[in-house]
Amino acid sequence: MASSVFEQPPLSTSFFSNNSISKTQRLLLHTNFSPTPKTGRTILLLQCSTSKTSSNIVCAAAIDPPPPPDQNRLPSPDADVALEVASATRDRRKIVRVAWEKLVRWSRSLRSRAKTDVLERTNKVVVLGGGSFGTAMASHVAGRKEQMEVNMLVRDPQICQSINENHCNRKYFPNHKLPQNVIATMDAKTAFTGADFCLHAVPVQFSCSFLEGVAEYVEPGLPFISLSKGLELNTLRMMSQIIPQTLKNSRQPYVALSGPSFALELMNKLPTAMVIASKDKKLAKAVQQLLASKNLRISTTSDVTGVEIAGALKNVLAIAAGIVEGLDLGNNSMAALVAQGCSEIRWLSTKMGAKSTTISGLSGTGDIMLTCFVSLSRNRTVGVRLGSGETLDDILSSMNQVAEGVSTAGAVIALAQKYNVKMPVLTAVAKIIDNELTPQKAVLELMNLPQVEEV
Repeated sequence: MASSVFEQPPLSTSFFSNNSISKTQRLLLHTNFSPTPKTGRTILLLQCSTSKTSSNIVCAAAIDPPPPPDQNRLPSPDADVALEVASATRDRRKIVRVAWEKLVRWSRSLRSRAKTDVLERTNKVVVLGGGSFGTAMASHVAGRKEQMEVNMLVRDPQICQSINENHCNRKYFPNHKLPQNVIATMDAKTAFTGADFCLHAVPVQFSCSFLEGVAEYVEPGLPFISLSKGLELNTLRMMSQIIPQTLKNSRQPYVALSGPSFALELMNKLPTAMVIASKDKKLAKAVQQLLASKNLRISTTSDVTGVEIAGALKNVLAIAAGIVEGLDLGNNSMAALVAQGCSEIRWLSTKMGAKSTTISGLSGTGDIMLTCFVSLSRNRTVGVRLGSGETLDDILSSMNQVAEGVSTAGAVIALAQKYNVKMPVLTAVAKIIDNELTPQKAVLELMNLPQVEEV
């Protein structure tokens, strides 16, 4: 018996090219058509049997196309699922596209109606302090309008000289050029004369004495924009209390500026979002117009207490986060500690009259995340070094900037006691700073606190 297999034969009528085949041989010829299981293609199987010597046979056969599918057969379940997925994907994309288009139209509509009168009529801004954040904000404001004069009132003659002669603050930003309209001075009268706004960037613990020295040159209606975060150690006062009380003017216009913002990234013009808080809605809108730019988003709120308390307490929490890092306690510990710290900040701030939504916003959660998790944070750096075994005195003597959390910690706990709020994490930080508790012992005590319901 002999067999031959031809795949994909040419489309023509079957014929035998060897006419010498006998009639018997033709009758014994058996054809069998079957689809191959792997390829699904139809083949021709020829079987030829003869009692004599086999003859060479050349065969071609037409393979009929497969029958059309049964129109009455239902689609397979897999096909139905595929159609549903494709339809859902198209619907989802359409929803996203429409939502984005609405957002863009809303944004463009508001921008087209945005006022610019405040920026247009502002001719001079004074910045108190020559530190990193004061310098960054002076640079930002000066960049908003070339014709605007920005005076930095500083105490350090070397900083004053480097700004005026080299257009940079060599102490903090030696590689960043300041705009030409930024001028440094050590004369308070020169700085304040004709100023439309004042940006206060002096550390909290030195603000009272600084303001006492310049109070005679401050106009009663000059708006103060506070960039300082913290609580005065002995009095527990916030900046919204320190500025009007020191200037002996309870109606001094005041705005608090806060939010997740490193000075270096502001200098590099990286996207940043902050919030301004003021009881005066009109003043808040004016400062928003002055500061907002393509690189800096400014939101407004009337919750001055919430913004200032969150800004003060997050520095203490950042020290705690640094200690966890220094002790190498892992990510679980870090997340648990920061979550607990956020709750403690919320407990105290709401007891003082703040809105809980403020604590979950830019000045609260936003600033907490930046300060606790990023190595550029001064307060976090202090914590890391404490956790690694260094003494506080050695750490502070090696730093050229102020870590507000160190001085604020004790004031925070005094404030918590005043409002009868328990703050385990922040209290532990204050004890460590006072050298009355080691970081290792603090962790042990915190982990052994009673198991309670989360609030």
